[in-house]
Amino acid sequence: MTVRLQDWLSRATQALAPVAEQPRSEARRLVEAALNWPIASQLADPDQTIDATSLEALEAMLHRRAERHEPLSRILGRREFWGLSLEIDGATLDPRPDTETLVEQALDLCSGPERSPPGRILDLGTGSGALLFALLREFPEAQGLGVDQDQATLATAARNAERLGLVDRTRFEVGDWLSGVSERFDLIVSNPPYIPTGDLAGLDRSVRDFDDPLALDGGADGLAFYARTLREAGRCLVPGGVLILELGIGQADSVLSLGHDSGWRLLSLRGDLAGIPRAMALTQP
Repeated sequence: MTVRLQDWLSRATQALAPVAEQPRSEARRLVEAALNWPIASQLADPDQTIDATSLEALEAMLHRRAERHEPLSRILGRREFWGLSLEIDGATLDPRPDTETLVEQALDLCSGPERSPPGRILDLGTGSGALLFALLREFPEAQGLGVDQDQATLATAARNAERLGLVDRTRFEVGDWLSGVSERFDLIVSNPPYIPTGDLAGLDRSVRDFDDPLALDGGADGLAFYARTLREAGRCLVPGGVLILELGIGQADSVLSLGHDSGWRLLSLRGDLAGIPRAMALTQP
């Protein structure tokens, strides 16, 4: 059985409409991945024919997206973050655009003629390395350390570092958050697990079924990793160093209160594209 590209795209667009914001675009990206047909080629020749073998592979990918609600990035095995193409897999959290807010905040605080760029950066719970690599690209003299509790996750991050040409500027260590970190850094960033345990079952299928629960579960109130970070991070910062944390919806006041209890001072709070407070920067006197 064969089918014309434009006919398959029309059917796939309908199938993807309930789960995708841009179903036609996602359908084309599936074709690009399964058949190695660039989108420019698809636009130039919509009447080209998909053969039976290719169609089988394409239908399997469409089923994963439309029926199982698997994120497109997981099907493709890569995610764009801050203009970088990153490998992701089952061991890593799928980086979200909201997390780019932390990079923007770091640039606001650490760049400019009267500010010193960070020389050493620590990324806690580094996952794919998205945050660390984005910051290293923006601060070309910096060195970075990514810490994660899972060796498979760090293997993915290491492959990303190699692909991006950042091997000489990055190290990765398996560790239990900050417990094994003895160095001091100019900048510490983290997108910690912050979903309350009781809320995990109600998450959207695309998150609940495909992101590692360990990367999501923030304890009973969602604040466990914030509390731990704010207790321990001070010893890992140089004087005047900056800690930037990603926040869940509605968590800013609680995290700030925890910070005050541990001697932190708020530098800035930055909203994401929807205006939701998403990144909190703190320092210690």
